[in-house]
Amino acid sequence: MDRRQLLASLASSGIWARASNAGDLLKDQDRGIGRVPSASQNQPGDRCGTDGETFEEEKNASANAPAFLSQKVDTNVTLFRWPFRRLPLDQTERLRAKLKSLGVARAWAGTFEGVFQRDMTKVNDRLARHCFKVPFFSAIGSINLSLPNWRKDLQRCIEKHGMKGVRLHPNYHGYPLKGIAFEELIKVAGTAKVFVQIAVALEDSRTQNRMVAVPDTALTHLKAVASRYPNTRIQLLNLRGLTGSLADLRSCENLFLDTARIDGTDGVSQILQQFPSNRILYGSHSPFLIPEASMIRMHESGISLDVQRAIFKTNACRFVANHVA
Repeated sequence: MDRRQLLASLASSGIWARASNAGDLLKDQDRGIGRVPSASQNQPGDRCGTDGETFEEEKNASANAPAFLSQKVDTNVTLFRWPFRRLPLDQTERLRAKLKSLGVARAWAGTFEGVFQRDMTKVNDRLARHCFKVPFFSAIGSINLSLPNWRKDLQRCIEKHGMKGVRLHPNYHGYPLKGIAFEELIKVAGTAKVFVQIAVALEDSRTQNRMVAVPDTALTHLKAVASRYPNTRIQLLNLRGLTGSLADLRSCENLFLDTARIDGTDGVSQILQQFPSNRILYGSHSPFLIPEASMIRMHESGISLDVQRAIFKTNACRFVANHVA
């Protein structure tokens, strides 16, 4: 099956029709307008990114290819506007419709506002309200460790919004993956059973505005901190590949990767030779990258259906359920 056939088969599976149904969209928009969700509502652990499936049900599910291909979990999307240019899918409903047409049943969503704004209370409140109205997305809170009130922001994400995870942007916020604040956050997250996503990059350095050039997050000290808190689940987003000392990260069983920036038609299969398949989660980095790109790379890597199922769905379920090994 070539790329055109792959995308056509997904679009014709009936998923697009459900996503494009105007009545369904209006129902989601009308649900709880103006209300911030409670701690038990609309979070990635509730349904594990699928339609009513819990982690226990997922463990016992049969490896049925059509079923899991229409129930993918995208662990890396971002809502609202990128400030330097308009992205084709930066409107929530368009992004949701596109992802559903590709078989995604749930997407874990951060916010571009959490990268560039300083009032994290308002940033996370808006994201929580938005995801409550569009429950296809699960809100992942933004934490800026360079700000003095980050502890209160983390507490609000956990206690008020019931978020199962938070997202860090150390390169944009200007701090290394070491030091008292970072270690404290990793420790508290493990105690609260909240996972931590670390965005290694957002934009390729070759396309950045030269006045706002931001290098990738340095991972030099991450292994040492992650090893001290093995119960804290940490996912690296947008890592391009494992080279040199980065390969040492595979020894930390609480460290996970996503697929968003894995390059090449055989990129996924090459990563699988260096990193355990049960610690790789599907992510598209939408809408910054077109969601078809990561889907095509998964298809063209030639990996087995069992491994595809794990990356597209099962690993995300285990990750949310706090199974780090």
